[in-house]
Amino acid sequence: MADARLIRLLTWLSPAFPTGGFAYSQGLEWAVEAGDVTSAASLAAWLADVLAHGGARSEAILLRHAHAAHDDAARLEELTELAAALAPARERAMESMAQGVAFVAAAAAWWPKRACVPAELAYPVAVGALAGAHAIEVEDAAAAYLHAVMANLVSAAVRLVPLGQSAGLGVLAALEAPILGCARGTRGAGLDEIGGACFRADIAAMRHETQYTRLFRS
Repeated sequence: MADARLIRLLTWLSPAFPTGGFAYSQGLEWAVEAGDVTSAASLAAWLADVLAHGGARSEAILLRHAHAAHDDAARLEELTELAAALAPARERAMESMAQGVAFVAAAAAWWPKRACVPAELAYPVAVGALAGAHAIEVEDAAAAYLHAVMANLVSAAVRLVPLGQSAGLGVLAALEAPILGCARGTRGAGLDEIGGACFRADIAAMRHETQYTRLFRS
């Protein structure tokens, strides 16, 4: 994909793209306070589990279905409703919707002129739909999306644990195989295969909502 599509994908999933992803930790802030994540090794293990068994896997499946339905506004709205319904905590649902709305607005210059794009889409649905509209391979879109989400969480952990920048980059390097594994593992997955078993991560998201001192919104 050595053409403009690669540049677009890199732009849309860049930390500089204004979706507000820097404000969210997906419950990681509570996990740090509770002592579940205290080092680079425990962070890598936590995030690898989220990729293999948690919300990241479900988001990759939603992205794939949105990619296939990029020109079907009603279907995209259905996928967004499903994404919101499956969120394990109120703030996780808010995170997905707020980032999705911001992504749709920020990407206005790239949406096809005749496209009827709902203004409110869950984040993975919005990314999948735009990638599909530009004929970007769904495998590339899924892997890039998962990497962007993990990079954001590592950045949050660098501030929360705290970790040094070098340690954070080491975690990203260790997550390459889990990211690709998650992307490949969701290939051909139906919506009835959405689900997870990362109970501690879900509990962390719930507990974060009432955490006394917070830096992040989720």
